[in-house]
Amino acid sequence: MRLVVARCSVDYAGRLSAHLPLATRLLLLKSDGSVLVHSDSLSYKPLNWMSPPCALTIDEVDEERAAAGVSEIWRVTHAKTADLLVISIHEILHDSQHELGIDPGLQKDGVEADLQRLLADQIELLGEGHTLVRREYMTAIGPVDILARDAAGKSVAVEIKRRGDIDGVEQLTRYLELMNRDPLLAPVAGVFAAQEIKPQARVLAEDRGIRCLVLDYDAMRGLDDHLARLF
Repeated sequence: MRLVVARCSVDYAGRLSAHLPLATRLLLLKSDGSVLVHSDSLSYKPLNWMSPPCALTIDEVDEERAAAGVSEIWRVTHAKTADLLVISIHEILHDSQHELGIDPGLQKDGVEADLQRLLADQIELLGEGHTLVRREYMTAIGPVDILARDAAGKSVAVEIKRRGDIDGVEQLTRYLELMNRDPLLAPVAGVFAAQEIKPQARVLAEDRGIRCLVLDYDAMRGLDDHLARLF
């Protein structure tokens, strides 16, 4: 990745035309060919950019532009759309190259798969006497996260989310309607489990006879130190 801090103006021509007047900006040139123009504001969002596949060329500066203070002209052309990003450099304040290597990608902590695995291992969190039948119980419209049985031997379908909203309740409702048609499973009770359940989702779930269960991810991983609590 090349990082350039420069006084520059920027012009974009394509489906839309845009102009950024002369100012000091950060220019990011990535190894995938993309070029991004950033200011010291607007958080992560670039002011303008060109996504790959694109090509960067440096044009000669004519006398008129040189007289206006332009020292370099970067022309970034998109290979498929012919969109054009022109960066007129007046002064380069910083220019550095960095080899970042291959990025492993974002690894989320506490994703639904982790919650599913932990709840399957700690199925007693559903209630005393519950036993696990299987994870990812397949139905005609997709897999239910966990199929269990309660202390009386009745089927329990569990849908797990990180943040439980109305869509999750609707999803579990569809599973329950389908599973309750199976005489080998019916009657099937529903449990909507999440780290956080929105109030509207809780109201809808309870109205449909679905039990809500809030999951404490740290406690399930054994990271909750009750000795360190004030209360």
